[in-house]
Amino acid sequence: MTQNLEITNTRLNDAEFDAERETVLNSWITGSDVDFRAGVARQEALQPEMRFSCALAEAEATGRTLLQPRAGVALIREHTALLNGLAPYCDVLPTTVDAYTRHNRYREAQDGIDKSRAAGTSLLNGFPAVNHGVEGCKRLVDSLTKPVQVRHGTPDARLMAEITLCSGFTSYEGGGISYNIPYAKKVPLADSIRHWQYCDRLVGRFEDEGIRINREPFGPLTGTLVPPFVSHVVAILEGLLALEQGVKCVTLGYGQAGNIAQDVAALRSLRKLANHYFLSAGYEDYLLTTVFHQWMGGFPENEARASAVICLGAMTAKYARATKIIVKTPHEASGIPSMEANQAGLQATRQMVNMISDQNRIETPEITQEIEIIEAEVHAIMRKILKLGQGDIARGAVMAFEQGVMDVPFAPADANAGKLTPVRDNYGAIRVFDHGNVPLPKDVITFHQEKIADRAKAEGREASFKMVVDDVKAISASKLIGRPAA
Repeated sequence: MTQNLEITNTRLNDAEFDAERETVLNSWITGSDVDFRAGVARQEALQPEMRFSCALAEAEATGRTLLQPRAGVALIREHTALLNGLAPYCDVLPTTVDAYTRHNRYREAQDGIDKSRAAGTSLLNGFPAVNHGVEGCKRLVDSLTKPVQVRHGTPDARLMAEITLCSGFTSYEGGGISYNIPYAKKVPLADSIRHWQYCDRLVGRFEDEGIRINREPFGPLTGTLVPPFVSHVVAILEGLLALEQGVKCVTLGYGQAGNIAQDVAALRSLRKLANHYFLSAGYEDYLLTTVFHQWMGGFPENEARASAVICLGAMTAKYARATKIIVKTPHEASGIPSMEANQAGLQATRQMVNMISDQNRIETPEITQEIEIIEAEVHAIMRKILKLGQGDIARGAVMAFEQGVMDVPFAPADANAGKLTPVRDNYGAIRVFDHGNVPLPKDVITFHQEKIADRAKAEGREASFKMVVDDVKAISASKLIGRPAA
């Protein structure tokens, strides 16, 4: 089914934005408390140590790697206590938003708040920022000593952006592709891209007032065997969309895949490729930083083994020269982690980062080769997207997903073809088993096929989808590659 292709990568004009804003702010009762001028004054009053962009700029200048956990509970007092309990162990703070809010189901979120108050404990899997409104979010920010970011998973995050930025949050995660394809099923891609253009233009309006708000597209996507070129293309597209709306501080991310050489190459190539496409599109006044997400797939239930997964991610992120690491916990396999488990993950990560901070200039032929492969893949797909959109990356992105030119493994969205099939090679790097309609160069396809054939030979079996299934399950069984039982 052809989607609405009226979407374009053009800056929203003031009249268009203001008309839409009235509808957005009237979509839930707490929207009436949003006042842009008051939000600007609020942001201006924040000290540098409370600004996400300042923390990122300093980290870039000094080579320090920032640590950030994931955390969110239903009630303001409990969420405040949680973040203040984590603050001594990290550099920047999160506010992970609950699932109802992510789907704009604010009435059910309010019911969750009410039940949480009655029960004396959080019955939501995150912080319902929209329901708490500007005043509630201001109380949260005022209780903290470090910058705080909104982290969620919302195809339509316009109202949440208005409320949280007005209240003093200084970083906003997500994007029209990365918070649709991996998270939603029936949301048209053109709609979510347009809704996120609104979020980016809101950030751009703060930038027009001299207020720098960090924007971070979600890098890992589905977090399951995602080839680096897939997440890179999404990150670059969302970065370009944000820059067009006036964003100046962009953090692009990548989710750990497990093979050290490939992961190091992926994050290093992401920075290089993003700068190439940003500058080629005429954007020069921006700060680009990177974030490495520790393992996003299944975790071992054993805490000691889970800690080993965390430390591998910490080491890889530092070798990859990440500006920031999203840190996991030893309780990932058992549900929402406790504050103590979050502290443990942060401490393990910091220890590893500190130990290798003076030896992170690692260079190997394998890393060089992986960078070359990733660059060839990204350039091939970006050329096709630009051709499809006749130079317009918003239009091109919608058409690319519609035609399977872009394809995210294991994503639920109807807009996603689901034909691209990844699998690990004999050393655990992610290769392409079936490229579907993704226009990879012939020599790159041959490279992937040869790597998969090497594994099949080593394991004494045919290369098949069974390998993919085995790989998905491997980490929870304390392995990276899903080898057949001996």
